Amino acid sequence: MIPITAVYILWTAWFASWIVAAFWSTRAAKRPRLGAEVLYRLVIFIGALLLFGAGSYSYRRPPRLWAADVPLGRALVVLAAAGFLFCWWARLHLGTLWSGSVTKKADHRVVETGPYAIVRHPIYTGIIAAAFATALLKGTPSALTGVAVMTLGFWIKARLEESFLRRELGCDVYDAYRRRVPMLVPFGPKAA
Repeated sequence: MIPITAVYILWTAWFASWIVAAFWSTRAAKRPRLGAEVLYRLVIFIGALLLFGAGSYSYRRPPRLWAADVPLGRALVVLAAAGFLFCWWARLHLGTLWSGSVTKKADHRVVETGPYAIVRHPIYTGIIAAAFATALLKGTPSALTGVAVMTLGFWIKARLEESFLRRELGCDVYDAYRRRVPMLVPFGPKAA
């Protein structure tokens, strides 16, 4: 199978399963103010458009900066699959506390085990890893711009989520977690 086809199949399977899994979640007890999520949603959407082809031209192939050879292509498919597996590990670990948007659930607490002991936002980390693998496999300027924009969108969402959870769950509890565990990059910098 062609690596880019395999990556698109992974994205499709992950996206479909993620939508189905949304039904496992409990109702939100509280959300941020109306409109607080517009910015990150817009940024992630624009990044996804660029990553998945909105900069390509219908009459010819988009310009490529490089072409991944077969071993590199396979390695990037494995990286994308690992990113999605990391997402699912985090999703299953959260159980009914998961939400696609920034929310506080009834009986919400800071989850500090499993993938949440590695990074504070493992779902975003997994998606970003899969997006980087896709962009590197495509090798186009629009795909590379798209993954950078998506990463910015997930960083904005993570910052909003952390600010909201600090207020809702208590600064002491959340700040202690922030000091121990990096935000998005395993073994990366922690909050001061």
